[in-house]
Amino acid sequence: MNPMLGLGLLLAGLLTVESLLQPNLPSKNHGTVNQTKSRHERKAAEELTKRNTEFGFKLYRKLASNSPDKNIFFSPLSISSAFAMLSLGAQDSTLDEIKEGFNFRGMPEKDLHEGFHYLIHRINQERQRLKLYLTNTLFIDKKLQPQKKFLTSVKNQYSADTVPTNFQNLEDTRKQINDYVSQKTQEKINNLIKNIDPGTVMLLTNTIFFRARWQQEFDQKSTKEGDFILDGNKSVKVPMMFRGGMYKVGYDEQLSCTVLEMPYEGTITAIFILPDKGKMKNVEEALNMDTLVRWKKQMTQRVVDVSLPRFSISGTYDLKRTLSYLSITKIFEEHGDLTRISPHRSLKVGEAVHKAVLKMDEKGTEGAAGSGAQTLPMEKPLSFIMNHPFLVVIEDSILHAVVFIGKITNPTGN
Repeated sequence: MNPMLGLGLLLAGLLTVESLLQPNLPSKNHGTVNQTKSRHERKAAEELTKRNTEFGFKLYRKLASNSPDKNIFFSPLSISSAFAMLSLGAQDSTLDEIKEGFNFRGMPEKDLHEGFHYLIHRINQERQRLKLYLTNTLFIDKKLQPQKKFLTSVKNQYSADTVPTNFQNLEDTRKQINDYVSQKTQEKINNLIKNIDPGTVMLLTNTIFFRARWQQEFDQKSTKEGDFILDGNKSVKVPMMFRGGMYKVGYDEQLSCTVLEMPYEGTITAIFILPDKGKMKNVEEALNMDTLVRWKKQMTQRVVDVSLPRFSISGTYDLKRTLSYLSITKIFEEHGDLTRISPHRSLKVGEAVHKAVLKMDEKGTEGAAGSGAQTLPMEKPLSFIMNHPFLVVIEDSILHAVVFIGKITNPTGN
């Protein structure tokens, strides 16, 4: 009997948000994607974004119920794309578990992978003031000799690179992969891998990097120290940014929360959800695709005075444990079936780590002097003060693909 060999799966996400006074320019990438991708692929991507959003909220609810007082931040798109790619090598009950846990069930495999192909090309954008890209890389030991069909599919559908690796020297390999992830996230995520299990022959890294600037900046001179109220009525001092401007905003009387949209340059939008005090659990339990759609319909454009803490947080998750909450276990076990990667080897995923970093500040130093000034109507501004726990959803506003989901319970740390 062949010995069990381990696969590593590592996912890293990074979000850096900066501000900028600039008009919203159309994305060149979007036009290119529309010209080169078929209507069928876009339709598959639209279906996939709905399913991925539901997966993201499902995972969020599990994380929130297990650690109600903790900051949460992760990329459902990053996690699901990596496991969808890995599903190219899975079959039978192992494949069924992935489909069930990630809401892929009932979607033809061809549509699933073509949908991710479209999404990855749609998401990946790089312009002067907007960088957003998702990358997949396979570090493969030469002795594995994976199926050519598998390698071709991950390259064509997920734009995955393959890097020949010598897993006989685990320390050198660990450094090689950590250096790679650091480079892909512009040195914001370092030392992601603490160790590699002996017997590992393939390791998958998935990184999602996002750096953007607000369409309208926060004036650094308006930032003042203020109190952020934690659960239990304790408070911490945080720098509170301030800006008055025109934003889409709405109040959900059913769930007792205020929802505000703040656009970045390009087609990326932050949706902030601020529950009334004591109503966070109600909002979390109702967090799903239908609720998000309802919030968007309720929002109207008006003058809002926004106060938002300046902060930087991170979330690190052991996906072997985290995905077990969604009954995804076989891919990590000896009896999992990954024979479509290598039919003559017994494979399992030995380690799966997801790390995401969120930074929000008011920076906007490039050409920010007054070029995007707004003329505001004469009306009493609505006050939106994020001085107690709130949620944030970062999405692509064209396909409505949820890229990041977060909960900030303490802006000073985890």
